[in-house]
Amino acid sequence: MERSFLLQFCVVGMGGFFGAGLRFALGSWIHRSWPAVAFPYGTMAVNVLGCLLIGLLAGWRQPLEPGLRLFLMVGLLGGFTTFSAFALETLALAQQQQHLLAFTNVAAKLLFGLAAAWAGFELGRLLGN
Repeated sequence: MERSFLLQFCVVGMGGFFGAGLRFALGSWIHRSWPAVAFPYGTMAVNVLGCLLIGLLAGWRQPLEPGLRLFLMVGLLGGFTTFSAFALETLALAQQQQHLLAFTNVAAKLLFGLAAAWAGFELGRLLGN
């Protein structure tokens, strides 16, 4: 494995470790704060906050150093929520006037994601018996 790739891998992994921990902490805090509510507010809050943060970093006037960008945008926010990357990619398509591709990105990820979750759930039930 190339040394620079291994270093990038570790930087992303460290960011992902902290991002996943923060996702767990924030989501748990919100679920504890509203225990009687059936709606998944914790997940929604994490996704919206992640989208806000990745938008802030992408729009920042001063370019981030590549290692810091990997740590924050791919690692930390990727571990926090991959929804932020999905939102930023869709926004980029829309800003490039690629509206059909932006819509296709949203529809395909929603449709295929739900279908894959259903298939995995059913497979798990089948194999778990």
